[in-house]
Amino acid sequence: MTRILSIILALNAIAFGQPAGRKAIDSAADALGGKDRILAIQTLTIEGSGIAPNIGQNPFPEGPLPTWWIPEFKRGIDLVHHRARTQQHRIGMFPFALSTDIRQTQSLDGDVAFNTAPDGRAQRASDTAATDRRIEMLATPVTVVRAALDPGAKLGVPHKKGRQELLGITTAQGDKLTLALDGTTHLPMSVSWMTSSENLGDVVNTTSFEDYETVGGIQLPKRYVTTIDFRGWTSGDFSVSKNIVDGDAGDLAAPAAVKSAAAPGPPPISVDVQQVAKGVWWLSGTGNAFSILFEFDDHLTLFEAPTSEARTKAVIDKARATVPNKPLTEVIVTHHHFDHTGGLRTAVAEGLTVISHQGNEGIFKEMTSRKATVKPDLLTKSGKTLKFRGMGDTLVLKDNSMEVDLFRLHDNTHSPYLIAAYLPGDNLLVQGDLIDMGWTQHPWAENYRQNLAMRKIHFAKDIPVHGRIATFDEEMAALAEMEKHNK
Repeated sequence: MTRILSIILALNAIAFGQPAGRKAIDSAADALGGKDRILAIQTLTIEGSGIAPNIGQNPFPEGPLPTWWIPEFKRGIDLVHHRARTQQHRIGMFPFALSTDIRQTQSLDGDVAFNTAPDGRAQRASDTAATDRRIEMLATPVTVVRAALDPGAKLGVPHKKGRQELLGITTAQGDKLTLALDGTTHLPMSVSWMTSSENLGDVVNTTSFEDYETVGGIQLPKRYVTTIDFRGWTSGDFSVSKNIVDGDAGDLAAPAAVKSAAAPGPPPISVDVQQVAKGVWWLSGTGNAFSILFEFDDHLTLFEAPTSEARTKAVIDKARATVPNKPLTEVIVTHHHFDHTGGLRTAVAEGLTVISHQGNEGIFKEMTSRKATVKPDLLTKSGKTLKFRGMGDTLVLKDNSMEVDLFRLHDNTHSPYLIAAYLPGDNLLVQGDLIDMGWTQHPWAENYRQNLAMRKIHFAKDIPVHGRIATFDEEMAALAEMEKHNK
């Protein structure tokens, strides 16, 4: 009976929502320049510049995000053939271990996403990328209103929120968005949609449209600001220098070889186990974000839960299989950066106590308190909450079998709450983001040396989260070579 009632209510919502929703969309189309004009547009080109904050990579959890400066941005959209191409030049305005000067070309042709390298080579991207880019293409007033005008689109019942009129839209392709219209002018104010994040679960993205101008009889924004519903973070802020309607957007079609290629699936996950010392294993394998396992008298402790739910679950399963007679009870998380906390929610779901600097507790609570419904994850299914053990400058984990000395990196600009581990019994350093032998530059080299000297650590081997196992002398020589090369 309950199911039947739900179906009836849903059908009523569609039946009563469509006329009211259609009226709201017609008003938005009129405000933009007219329904017929909107439907007649063939191409739209947006040029400008702006910033793209580096989400989840701020030095302090409470501090501002570092940003990529985008001096050149161009997006061409072919509305007739459902194609788009985004070209941008990104320059990192923050210290980074890899390149900070990047040119990107990302495209969509119907359901085919592909990337083009600077040398012109095109390669197909994943189906997830195609979905994301299809949504990005809808994040303009013209494209979202045009999609809503499609007879195959489903429109909800408009409702007021302050000066806004909110309207739910399900496009003919099945994408779900919420369009906010100005209650007075009926111009689109923003469009919102939900995505899934390994770190945050459900994420609501909102692109706001500001400072309209008239181009070719159409009202178009001169500024786009995109935010997410986590700490009010901005993921993009672009000012438009040129809006072009029905100009030459170029050939946006995917090359035949790209169209015929299969979309790549998720990368395979393998976890290799290498015993480094008695009771110490390096859990490496595919990718470049690994974990380390410590064996104590009556329990196991994991060092780092990086990348994703799939990676961390595989690591946890491998850790339990490596020492099956002892429970895995805790995980050390070096810092809050999103590449190191992609498996934080998984670790909580598995019942592990999280050990980290006390300054990371607040953001860890927020990250693990959010629901995941777009892509239900282990944490949402488990209903568990964070168990946190905070440390200050140092914390010693010790019994008869093992000693792990945790310490904070002083004056580290990458992450002031970054912690590492030293195992005095075997003279081993265990760390994430202090050094990776594959980095092309090392802006924190002097800080690394200073912290090792302050802690009086001259290790035999470094067992890293990123990169390969190396000796003290190998790392110091690599740092010297990097500094020489980058002068």
